[in-house]
Amino acid sequence: MSTAVSPVRFERRPIVVVMGVSGSGKTTIGEALARRQNLPFLDADDFHPQANIDKMSAAIPLTDDDRWPWLKALGAAMRQAAENEGGVIATCSALKRSYRSHLSEHVGLPMIYALLDGSRETLFKRISARKDHYMPPSLLDSQLAALERPAADEPVATFSIENDAEAIVEEIEAALAALSK
Repeated sequence: MSTAVSPVRFERRPIVVVMGVSGSGKTTIGEALARRQNLPFLDADDFHPQANIDKMSAAIPLTDDDRWPWLKALGAAMRQAAENEGGVIATCSALKRSYRSHLSEHVGLPMIYALLDGSRETLFKRISARKDHYMPPSLLDSQLAALERPAADEPVATFSIENDAEAIVEEIEAALAALSK
């Protein structure tokens, strides 16, 4: 794990976005983290309008204009869950700094991003093995090209997907515990 010094300190339960390109394990890690933290889980895929799903299903990369309403809807849902439950765990690709800023602005509460990072080979293998998912392996390269690595001033911790899911969740929990002190 590599982490940037985060300006975020949690005085309440955490608000975490598990981020990364398709195939990085966002849903698996997010669901497990939410269970262990006893927090609600929101999957960004559930907030895409049908037009976005149709584009991705047709192997057409989304544009910024496609993403803004989706990020706004996810941010509003995260804020509501955090207000109701004291915290929330969500997933979102959050590929660009502007997307992360947009999402953070709509949540309006201190939050941290957990970037799941790995090799193109591992990611491609994972995407290719998935069944019944609208995101085809052919879009992986467009996601990798769009990914803006988080800067040191962003509240992001990076975790290797080469580790198993349980180890990643434990690493994220350790990072959260450090931010709670």
